[in-house]
Amino acid sequence: QAHVVESGGGLVQPGGSLRLSCAASGFTLDGYSIAWFRQAPGKEREGVSRINDVDGSTDYADSMKGRFTISRDNAKNTVYLQMDSLKPEDTAVYYCKATYWSTVYWGQGTQVTVSS
Repeated sequence: QAHVVESGGGLVQPGGSLRLSCAASGFTLDGYSIAWFRQAPGKEREGVSRINDVDGSTDYADSMKGRFTISRDNAKNTVYLQMDSLKPEDTAVYYCKATYWSTVYWGQGTQVTVSS
């Protein structure tokens, strides 16, 4: 069964870094646009970043610009989210979403906790 799986979350101190991975299984990410979302306790899910399939262009939420970097490696069937200069307010469950026309896959999420 086709799905995506996030990994790489964990506990990190403020100012630290993490790299999240979104790996596809049962299908190829080539052709899919990929987006990262996050949801903190008591808050709505918000967009973090996305990478376009056609031209590889990227987009970031304002609060992530300059700190987060999204990239894809189609050979590994994986999309990454490099997160630097992490802040406590970045604490959330991070989700990966793969979209191709009307086909959408969501992962189960990976927890990121930024705390000293």
